[in-house]
Amino acid sequence: MPAAHILVAGGGIAGLSSALALARRRHRVDLFEQALAFAEVGAGIQLGPNVARRLQALGVWEPLMRIAAKPEALVVRSAVHGGEIARLPLGNAMLRSYGAPYLCAHRADLHGLLLAAVRGSGAVTLNTGARITDAVARAGAVCVASTATHAWEGDALIGADGLWSAVRARVVGDDQPPRETGHTAWRALITQSSLPAALRSNQVSVWLGPRLHAVAYPVRRGEALNVVVLAEAAPTGDARDWDQASSLATLQAATGHTDASVQALLEAMPAWRAWTLCDRPPLSGPEQMAGERVALAGDAAHPMLPYLAQGAGMAIEDAVALAEALDGCDAEAVPQRLALYARARWQRNAQVQAKARRNGEIFHATGLMRMGRDAAMRMMGSRLLDQPWLYGA
Repeated sequence: MPAAHILVAGGGIAGLSSALALARRRHRVDLFEQALAFAEVGAGIQLGPNVARRLQALGVWEPLMRIAAKPEALVVRSAVHGGEIARLPLGNAMLRSYGAPYLCAHRADLHGLLLAAVRGSGAVTLNTGARITDAVARAGAVCVASTATHAWEGDALIGADGLWSAVRARVVGDDQPPRETGHTAWRALITQSSLPAALRSNQVSVWLGPRLHAVAYPVRRGEALNVVVLAEAAPTGDARDWDQASSLATLQAATGHTDASVQALLEAMPAWRAWTLCDRPPLSGPEQMAGERVALAGDAAHPMLPYLAQGAGMAIEDAVALAEALDGCDAEAVPQRLALYARARWQRNAQVQAKARRNGEIFHATGLMRMGRDAAMRMMGSRLLDQPWLYGA
């Protein structure tokens, strides 16, 4: 059966994963990246066992093992007094339970290995400096135009162009912007050898405080430490800018008093970058992920808060599910197969979106709710931290 010609908008993790998954199913792919060169901003990314299994299915396991860190445990502490609240073993425990490890990586490293795999597939044409400005579905085809005054025609268009997707309106029928949550995130990266021994770590550490939390975990085979602080603080820059310059003073003003161990870690970072957290309501049906010959993947369909560490994970899951739905598909069958994809994915993505929002409320709890949360976590420990519904699917 002849393969389909698939157009993919977006050269980030969602777009590259989709292109790679489709190429492995023998489809011909044109991928469009609006920047003049492929790059990825940001620092760390957590990859739960559910994501690790999909990356293995995409054929990038060996390069992933060369760039990832394998944290030993997830440890939750108080950002107020620093004491341990709960702990979840990772490492071999995740491998035994879910058939894959829990990994942490630098986003640029993951992006780079996906890009190398796409280039090596021989089935993907990479088009840079090509921001999609229009898409029209016609009988038996979809046509797209770009700012580069070029036009392409294919059997389907996958909008993997992120939070501010230009393709999204072709599926959902509106152009409403994402919701600004009032939360801001700061990130920093440091080589572990540059840190005092007491601040080095091979685990995922989480500190919970009133209206804030901080996360630190190893990346780059454990050679670097990624630190992220998320607080209910008004954004200071353009919500579209994921790489705003910031400072320790700005971060401390937003977070207020925290434990001395947290302050020591924050003060050790060489520089801080910030971004405004945005999301959309959880998906309400498959029609928000696909229609006719256009489908969405990743943040274009279901942007979510980082409070479950699954934003990129759901994009990678989307990519594998999309390729499975289109396996052996010719041009005529594309609309039906995209509908199958949307039906298979929307409820899981909606569940993760809702859980991420809920976790934000729990992580940043104040007063009696915070005391109750800590008591429950001390009593139930790993049973509350583990996520079989997420990691096992």
